[in-house]
Amino acid sequence: MKRNLHPVMLLAIAVLVVSFSASCKKRSSVTNFKYNDTKWGGFEAHKYDGQATGPNLVLVQGGTVTQGVTEQDVTFEYNNIPRRVTVSSFYMDETEISNLHYREYVYWVTKQFPDFPEVIKNSLPDTLVWREELAFNEPYVQYYFRHPSYQNYPVVGVSWLQSTEFCKWRGDRVNEMILAENKYITPNTMGTGEDNFTSETYLSQQYTTGIKKGKKDYSPYAADPKMGRYVRMEDGVLLPDYRLPTEAEWEFAALGLVGNRVTGNEMITDRRIYPWDGTSLREPSSKEKWAQGKMLANYKRGRGDYAGIAGKLNDNSIITAPVYSFMPNDYGLYNMAGNVNEWVADVYRPNTYFDMEDLNPYRGNEYQVRDLDEDNYPLLDSLGRIRYRPVKDEEAVNRRNYKKGYVVDYLDGDSTSYVTYDYGKTTLVSDNARVYKGGSWADEAFWCSPGSRRYLEEDKSTCTIGFRCCMIRLGGDVDNETKGGNNFKKTKKQQKMNKTNRNMNKF
Repeated sequence: MKRNLHPVMLLAIAVLVVSFSASCKKRSSVTNFKYNDTKWGGFEAHKYDGQATGPNLVLVQGGTVTQGVTEQDVTFEYNNIPRRVTVSSFYMDETEISNLHYREYVYWVTKQFPDFPEVIKNSLPDTLVWREELAFNEPYVQYYFRHPSYQNYPVVGVSWLQSTEFCKWRGDRVNEMILAENKYITPNTMGTGEDNFTSETYLSQQYTTGIKKGKKDYSPYAADPKMGRYVRMEDGVLLPDYRLPTEAEWEFAALGLVGNRVTGNEMITDRRIYPWDGTSLREPSSKEKWAQGKMLANYKRGRGDYAGIAGKLNDNSIITAPVYSFMPNDYGLYNMAGNVNEWVADVYRPNTYFDMEDLNPYRGNEYQVRDLDEDNYPLLDSLGRIRYRPVKDEEAVNRRNYKKGYVVDYLDGDSTSYVTYDYGKTTLVSDNARVYKGGSWADEAFWCSPGSRRYLEEDKSTCTIGFRCCMIRLGGDVDNETKGGNNFKKTKKQQKMNKTNRNMNKF
């Protein structure tokens, strides 16, 4: 016999279901255990609005691009043939790192490691890169890095190794400020040596200086619930590491093809030679009449012509120009062509475009593991950083390429490519050769093309190479304000910060 429920009972059940659903808003959808509740085990799950934008960074929305030189290979090196790849979204510095930025870094290193003169020495740019036997460049040797006249000009004389160290330092300082502003720690402005704050040592709870009341700890095993706990990666408070961009990321960002997208369609109208449309290095037309005919980059027009004639300097800069000079590309990035070449993360190989992966290509992986003590706690070096060691072969069983003892061939990928580079005998390309891109104030127009590439040993520097930093975009590939499409709005705080940076050129 079929029995129907009374309407009143149906209403009561509906109310119970709604009430139960409301009470389950902070429950696990797989176990129904309550989140953020000590009595229910203390597992935490909090609302997260998306990755914040770090200082001076701009979101570069990823996608597919034809990497390499698609026009005539003027140098006939055949080392950058066209190859279609996809790059994930990431953040990149709006500008090149300036002398002012780098002097801040040198100041911190000097203050943080007074007992390590070698560390301080290694942080200094080589100002002698300006010196030429048959040129009077001594004023640049003496003044370019430290005089305030050049404080907003791109830093030069820094090697790939120094640029990488700057990125590490910057990421630590940014995260230290985030924790300090949220009152989780007191900024360790007087700490030296092992008291140096790093994001890694804090996340592994190896950093103990200036710890204040932490985040609420819901764990039933909390040692002192009133004091709270360290911020964890799962909290989304700290930003990912700053680093050098990969070659693919740098080239993708420089092209700025987001500006050539057909509105409403998945189509790019035109391939670009430079970070702007057309074949000219001058602004062909503009809504602003004053901009028409203006130079779009700081480069060398020809032998002996660095800026044109007196009274009508074509790019207003005989050597470098301030980092906010010229028009930004469609991602809002300044000087992605000319001014200074820029280091990228990759190890240089002429055949990279033949054998690279087609998703986030990169050559230069070094797989390492943390050096742990007997209790599995990370060991620190004398500078307060977590120590790493190369992966041993027994730990690399699932890797494709390894040799007995320590892994030695991940960096260049040559064993995968079946190519041998006999450095010093048949080639000048070594495992320490790093790629730089973009052209400089001393380069002719060909090198301003994002597809062009050159290399230099990672411990060398010149007066034409600088760098900028980048950061991975975690989560979705679009910004926090939009669920899709192309929207590159910045938060009001970021807009204000970048406006302040631009105004510094008026000092």
